[in-house]
Amino acid sequence: MDKTPNWLMQRAFLTPARIAVSDGVVQKTFAELHEEVVKKAGKLASLGVRKGEIVALLMRNRIEMVEWIHALHYIGAVVLLQNIRLTVHELHWQLQDSKAKWWMIDDEWAEHKADFVSTVTVSELSAFPPKETVLQQTYSFDDVATIMYTSGTTGKPKGVLQTYGNHWWSAIGSVLNLGLREDDCWLAAVPFFHVSGLSILMRSVIYGMSVYLLNTFHAKQANDIIMNGHVTIMSVVSAMLQQMVDELGDRVYPNTFRCMLLGGGPAPKPLLEACRAKHIPVYQTYGMTETASQMVTLAPEYSLSKLGSAGKPLFPAELRIELEGREARAYEVGEIVVKGPNVTKGYLHRPEATKQAIRDGWLYTGDVGYVDDEGFLYVLDRRSDLIISGGENIYPAEIEAVLLAHEAVEEAGVTGIEDSRWGQVPCAFVKIKEGSHVTEEQLLAFCKQQLATYKLPKRIYIVDQLPRTASQKLVRRELVRLLPKI
Repeated sequence: MDKTPNWLMQRAFLTPARIAVSDGVVQKTFAELHEEVVKKAGKLASLGVRKGEIVALLMRNRIEMVEWIHALHYIGAVVLLQNIRLTVHELHWQLQDSKAKWWMIDDEWAEHKADFVSTVTVSELSAFPPKETVLQQTYSFDDVATIMYTSGTTGKPKGVLQTYGNHWWSAIGSVLNLGLREDDCWLAAVPFFHVSGLSILMRSVIYGMSVYLLNTFHAKQANDIIMNGHVTIMSVVSAMLQQMVDELGDRVYPNTFRCMLLGGGPAPKPLLEACRAKHIPVYQTYGMTETASQMVTLAPEYSLSKLGSAGKPLFPAELRIELEGREARAYEVGEIVVKGPNVTKGYLHRPEATKQAIRDGWLYTGDVGYVDDEGFLYVLDRRSDLIISGGENIYPAEIEAVLLAHEAVEEAGVTGIEDSRWGQVPCAFVKIKEGSHVTEEQLLAFCKQQLATYKLPKRIYIVDQLPRTASQKLVRRELVRLLPKI
């Protein structure tokens, strides 16, 4: 099969009265969503957008953004999703690098308009009269649906090509693992310009599943929605989950909530243990922009016995650990290499980078980990975040997990700093919980109980906040910028 029916069109035909999307105030059925998308597709045609053109989208999470994404797909355009937290310079760089033909932006960024790309605000576009146009009745698996730029942890950001096939197989792999219930509703508090958020929208129209969207993440609001029984599944990263666990206090979630899908990097064990104590069903997962979301997920029956593991590859995917050009044995640490129909076919305008990252169909992720003797993956770190101190490999996530186990620590980040004797040594930055107090000396003494001497941070700085992406991932490479401010 190399084609599928247009996902939203087919969903509007199959289950027209089912709720597609809600924000707590407005809700739309699949039929209503389809009708609105057809109108918006007509406005895009009136503007002059054509099949195959790259259209950059700069918008916040809201129902209207969902409609514009589908409308662009209805006319066969390729959607470049942009991070709203980027600077104007970074946004313009993406537009030029991608050779985008159009730039659609929320009204609040009207002053960012560029003269090198046709720019239109949502209000301006909404005023266009709809024009009759040919709509895509089917989607070809090999056609590019979306583009997202990687965060650039290893040099300049690269545009990741995500095909309809990538999104389809990502959705299928996820549902074969998590299952599907008629009353499933996914709480989307992660941004739609990230693959964790966009994949929720793709699953929605493929499964016929409702999405409850939040414009921005607030722990209390997310907990209230879960407590009220409105949603069954939520996607989070560790920082979000930590805030939700703290805000939850002594309460427990109702049985209606069945899955907390946790991604965005290695999770601290103290957090997982706190979730276990509160009976929060955490499914650890590992994935990336290049794999259209999850690649590996821990099935629920292993959530306790394999605490800390990201699980096994989803049904259509393969995984191996590579070390010095060979497949590593169980428990040997090496680079995580993955393969499957949800893996990107490459980077936009980057044939060399594509050739380097994808070899014989295998994607070399740049992430470090190992598999145990049963094939369960344990993700240790980004290879670029690895600290090599006196020839010893130190994984920041391991030190962060120890610091997070301290009762006064809310957030922790570790990076390597130059050292004349050892080459590099770990340096830690922590945010203290409100109302708590702890000194650097006390934290260091705490670390000494659990870490080898060479892993001990040379300094532990107490800071107001840690650098994070819009999806709340810790950006370790930016931690050093906190040094001069101390």
